[in-house]
Formats: sequence, structure tokens, C-alpha cells
Amino acid sequence: MRIIISAIEAVYTFLWGDLVTLQLPGGLSFGLPLLVIILIPTGIFFTVKTRVLPIRLWREIILVTLENKKKDDSAISGVQALIVSTATRVGMGNLAGVVAAISAGGAGAVFWMWITAIIGSSTAFAEAVLAQQHKQKDPIYGGYRGGPAYYIHDFVVDKIYKKKKKRTIIASLFALSGLICWFGISQVIGNSVSSAFETAFKISPIYSTTALVIIAAFIVLRKNATVKVLDIIVPVMAGIYFFITLILIIKNITVIPEVFSQIFAEAFGFRQAAAGGFGAVIMNGVKRGLFSNEAGSGSAPCAAAAADIDHPVKMGLSQAFGVFIDTIVICSCTAFIILMTPKSALGDAAGMNLMQAAMNYHLGYAGEVFIAVILWLFSFSTFIGILFYARSNIAYLFGDKMISQIIYKIIALAMLFVGGLSAYSVVWDLGDVGIGLMTIFNVMALIPMSGDVIKALKDYEQNHMKVRSKKIFRKMSME
Repeated sequence: MRIIISAIEAVYTFLWGDLVTLQLPGGLSFGLPLLVIILIPTGIFFTVKTRVLPIRLWREIILVTLENKKKDDSAISGVQALIVSTATRVGMGNLAGVVAAISAGGAGAVFWMWITAIIGSSTAFAEAVLAQQHKQKDPIYGGYRGGPAYYIHDFVVDKIYKKKKKRTIIASLFALSGLICWFGISQVIGNSVSSAFETAFKISPIYSTTALVIIAAFIVLRKNATVKVLDIIVPVMAGIYFFITLILIIKNITVIPEVFSQIFAEAFGFRQAAAGGFGAVIMNGVKRGLFSNEAGSGSAPCAAAAADIDHPVKMGLSQAFGVFIDTIVICSCTAFIILMTPKSALGDAAGMNLMQAAMNYHLGYAGEVFIAVILWLFSFSTFIGILFYARSNIAYLFGDKMISQIIYKIIALAMLFVGGLSAYSVVWDLGDVGIGLMTIFNVMALIPMSGDVIKALKDYEQNHMKVRSKKIFRKMSME
């Protein structure tokens, strides 16, 4: 057992530890983890190839996201796919992750989270386009299924084997990594929820965890209840969190200029450079941004593939918007809540206690209750969302058997329960190892398949956007 734990810790360090150290003038330095080395260049690559799509096609992104059309009643719509992926993106990373980034890197880390989101949007676009191009009919749940395991499989079969194969090694490794990752995340979710409820309501973990598992089981063990539930939970939880933050911003409007000044001043290390912390500012913002929006990890494409949509690029634009919602909107809400709070009110608080201290300052005890409830919603939606993701990976590895789907869900529910009662760091590391391996296998296919993405984008801009513009122009002329 000790050998297994040591192996997991070694892989975790390789993926998330400082693989390369860069020297800065004045004897300063900062480390670059492997995943940052992989994801940032990938994001820049797709940002350049798509000609800064997240900004250039912003109006189109909004128009496409507002569409809610589908031809197949058994499938989900593009908006529903966005809601599922938002459910998993908007989770612990938006609360604890942002708190950790600010604690370690200061206010400047927020700026680098924003930059990471813009870059990551292009990667999310590419993933979703490929997921749509290589999706399959789902004989188990109806509608469609797919994701990186499927487009990696098609790429390897086409370029290497050049003959039909039931499974390929890299695609199987991606699918397995995903299933391992979501086991680890299940335990983290259970522990986070039970801890928050114990702090806010003095409820014993056994009671809050049991309730969480029972409610989750009622949803995930039913055949097609997940999307219906997320359709309700996600807009409500994100809307309430944004609305409360907006109220707090209006209430503290006089300190907002100071907050922005702090973010931009510290982003470029004007204060940190002297103390050798410039690298910490950048890396904490970048790492937390990548972990929060998940662009490049290959998880969100599992939802993107399930959508019934008339052009792959529409799903890509919608998923790019998902990264915006996660990092620019929700993560920024958390950052502003903390940065609007005087340091004297925060004291020595760290982690989620820091967030609860900030909300206590703004709203009193009601603030602590609010954070506990919103954390429950964020975590709960993430759990049922990742089990939606797991569907396609289980099917790829074990075939079209409902029993395989049920067994995985039961094990995930067990992990959720165990995590609620006690935290095992090795399982948390296992989740990070899983998402790290997913990212590596996914990016191995993303870059070589980028030509298909760009070809689809050109087709959409030339044959869909222009046609719609002509129709709008013709209608205005007639009026």
C-alpha cells in the first residue's frame, strides 16, 4: 500500500510540482509545473489560430449561447450542455481555489486568472468542436455521447492503425484517467460540504454527508434526471452568487477603485518583485485559473459531445462562453468579496475560513450561512455533473452495458460518503493526478487535430455567419 501511495505522490509532484525553474533579474526565480507548460502554449496556439476568437466573435458567442434548438428529443440542447459543463466548472475552484490564489499570490493573481480565462476559452472552443465532430449515438441513455476518448480514438485509428479498432491505448488511458479523477473529486466534494456545514450550522459530518449522498443517489441512479436537475440548480446558484456579490459591490462602491488598483499593481509585481514573489503572483493566478475553468483537461467536451446542435462551431462558441462564466464572472465574485474586506476583519484566517470571515464582515452570521449553502450547491452540482461526464468514458472502456454505469455511480457515491467523514490526502492527490493525465492525453490529440477545428471555424464564418448577416440586412432593408 505504501508503494502505491508513494507512486501517486511522485506522479502528483511530476505533474503539479515545479518542473522547470526560471531565473529572473536580481536573483529572483519562479517554477513552472508541467501542466502550465502544456496548457498555456496550447491556449496561446489556439488563440492565435482562431484569431483571438473569444474577443473577435464575442457577439456571435452570445447569440449562439441564447439559442436552444434541437431536433432529437432524446438528446440535450447546446444550452443544456453548457449548463452541465458550467456545473462542473463552477465548483470548489471558484471558492477555495480563488481564496488560495489570493492568499499565496496576492490580489495580482486575479489578473492572471483573467488572462488565463481568455487563453483557455480558445482551448475550450477547440475541444468542443472536436467533441461534436466525433460524437456517437448513445444507445444507453439516448441522444449522443463522446469526448476526448472518442476523438483521440478516431485520430489514432486514422493516422496510426489505419484500420478499425474497438479501443486504442491512448484513448483508453484518457478514459481511465477521467474515471480516477472523478473518484478523487467525489471525496473532496464530500469533505468540503461536511466541513462547511459543521462550521456554519454545527451539524455533525455524519448527518450532512448522509443527506448529501441520499439526495445525490436519488438523482444519479435515475436514468436521465441529471440534466433536468442541473437545468434548475446551475442558473439559480450562479445567479444568486452573482446577485449577492453585485449588492456587496454597490454597498462598497467607494473601495472598488482601490480594489482594481491593487489587482493591476500587484499583477506585475511592483510590490512583490522586491520580495521575490513575482513568480508566485503569476503562477498562482495561472494554476488556479486552469484548475477552475478546466480548459484543456478534456472534461467539458464530454458534455459538449452530447448536444444536438446543427454546427460543431456553435458548441465551441458556447463552451468558450462557459470559461468566461466560470473565471471572469464567478471567480471574480469571490475575489471581490475578499478584496473588499479590510485585512483587520480577516485576521489570520486561511482557506474557506478566510471566505467565511469576509462574508461575516459583509453580512454577519448570514454571510457564513450563505457560503455554506452556496458551497453545497456548487459542490453538489459538480458531483452530478462529473457523473454525467463519466457516462461516455465508461461506455468507451466497458461497452454499452448499464451495469457498468451503475457500478461506477455506486462507487462514486461511496467515495462521496467516505470523503464527508474524513479527508485522505492521497485520494485528493489521486484526483489531481487524474486530471493531470487527462490533460496530457487530450493535448496530444488537440494540436494535431487543430486543422479540423480551424476548417470548421472558417466554414461557419463563411457559410453561416455571412448568411445570417445577409438575412438581417435584407429584413432591415424591407422595413
